Amino acid sequence: MPFKVLRQDGKGVIYRLAGDDVAALGVALRQVAEAHLAELRQALEQMAVDPAKRSVIGREELLEQARRGEVIFIDVRPPAECEFAHLPFPRSLPLAEIEHRLSELLRDKDIVAYCRGPFRLLSDEAVALLQAIGYRVRKIRDGVSEWQAAGMPVIAAGIAA
Repeated sequence: MPFKVLRQDGKGVIYRLAGDDVAALGVALRQVAEAHLAELRQALEQMAVDPAKRSVIGREELLEQARRGEVIFIDVRPPAECEFAHLPFPRSLPLAEIEHRLSELLRDKDIVAYCRGPFRLLSDEAVALLQAIGYRVRKIRDGVSEWQAAGMPVIAAGIAA
């Protein structure tokens, strides 16, 4: 089974990936689909934020910038998803709460938004909203699975993965 039960949450069940190989498999399947399906590539290009608003810095450098406090990672997914697994040094700032929590963001810091991955638009919406009011913000295409599949550190349910 590629998933392990993490905990019951009411009638729902919270799962986690059984291992890094499962994350890598999911990412590999998406990459193969992107490479071979022109319609998928076109849809992604139309959905995605302006390429100039995406981070072009590599994962390792971005992580180091976050470690040094030079950038602020914002995870714009719902809180339960962020609790379950997230990139290192994030600030959980769900898209629905951003406008009410602007005081938590420093205008003199670069902000890097992320969400569930390349097919998701939460981070695109966050970038558009924050740029419209004067923040320096960009997004990364990666979600937690892409980050994990690349061998980068992920914090999962309170433990480093």
